[in-house]
Amino acid sequence: MTTKTALTRLPGTPEPMHRWPGHGGVHITGDAWGPVDGPLVLLQHGGGQTRHAWKGTGETLGAAGYRAVAFDARGHGDSDWSPDGAYGQDVMVRDLQCVIAALGQRRPVLVGASMGGGTSLVAVGESHVDATALVLVDIAPRIELSGVDHIQAFMRLKPEGFASLEEVAQAIGTYQPHRRRPPKLDGLGKNVRLGTDGRYHWHWDPRYRAAPFNLEQRTRRLEACSVNLRLPTLLVRGGLSDVLSEAGAQEFLALCPTAEYVNVTGAGHMVAGDRNDIFANAVIDFLARVVPVGGAPVHPSHAVRPLEGDTGVDTVDVP
Repeated sequence: MTTKTALTRLPGTPEPMHRWPGHGGVHITGDAWGPVDGPLVLLQHGGGQTRHAWKGTGETLGAAGYRAVAFDARGHGDSDWSPDGAYGQDVMVRDLQCVIAALGQRRPVLVGASMGGGTSLVAVGESHVDATALVLVDIAPRIELSGVDHIQAFMRLKPEGFASLEEVAQAIGTYQPHRRRPPKLDGLGKNVRLGTDGRYHWHWDPRYRAAPFNLEQRTRRLEACSVNLRLPTLLVRGGLSDVLSEAGAQEFLALCPTAEYVNVTGAGHMVAGDRNDIFANAVIDFLARVVPVGGAPVHPSHAVRPLEGDTGVDTVDVP
């Protein structure tokens, strides 16, 4: 099986701006934008993505006065791979807690897409993180299994690696036909690593794909978390998403009736990557009201409950 030590970053790919200790000796890498004293906004990507998925959003938030921080989840991008292959929601929440500690224990806004949204929802809904606001991006307790299967099929493509970046581009184009193909392939270097076999491999740990996914347990856990939400919450759905349906979005809004909702037409599951202009403006409009730059959040802080031991329902979230 491919190991991280057998893979090298492609020349010219961006080095991470920061490196923080995560849970259990794993190191987490990240980038940041905006004034260091601005309200902290933590951006967590989906499975198979990297911190680079948030670059446009991070720059927009930074320009608006927020301190935006995007980090690679364990097993993704430039962060370490889990030594024991653990990629469940509990360990992701522990990594999130470690990043918050490294940033001075400031109360953050949590913005999470797909897998990162599940981590954020568990962190807040089970009181493991005291956040000022929550933004869920195309993720909710009820998801469409056909969409999950679509993602997982893409992530299982070419376990032996790709012969060229052109092959990588073709695979991404087949998975996301609504996106325009980039004129240059250089940017794909952030998504792959070069193996000692001379082939291009996805940046993520292959064991992440093999981690257990229990839809029923996941749904029950996230439903309970949704009912517990007591902070300003925004759900953003991609209008073309095959993972979060309109019915699934409405079910979440019934569980958390105080949440706001934005449907981004023309965007798929990767909302920020498809329509970053609309997405970033929607987030800034929301934050300007609930976590304004230069002002205090609109609600008080809450007690944080430690995450101890095995919850018994710790499976990976949807990618």
